[in-house]
Amino acid sequence: MEKYNIMNDLQKRLFEFSVGVMQYNRRLAMNPENRNIRDQLGRSGTASGASYEEAQGGCTRRDFHNKINISLKEMRETHYWLRLSESINGSSPEIRHLINESEHLMKILGSISARTKFPKKQA
Repeated sequence: MEKYNIMNDLQKRLFEFSVGVMQYNRRLAMNPENRNIRDQLGRSGTASGASYEEAQGGCTRRDFHNKINISLKEMRETHYWLRLSESINGSSPEIRHLINESEHLMKILGSISARTKFPKKQA
């Protein structure tokens, strides 16, 4: 039996991304420059997946849409911190993979957000 058999593909991908971010964080040099990056990246890099998990239990379509938007917002922030880390610490295959994956995940979450958006009420 597969370990994550109740998860959909995006849940798995976000979970694996969070694990990758935390593993990258562990390898960052312990210096003052990286302290803020490590803290912010750890929070936003895991919050996107957590918000998507919450969206799966959304009571209404509006609740689902709001949680997806939070997930997208957190992924955008994660993308920023990854790029900043690459600029400060240099490029590596690991950071390039995380940056590329965050770009793909932003596109997926943005597409879901656009498809679940409610039309504005006419006055």
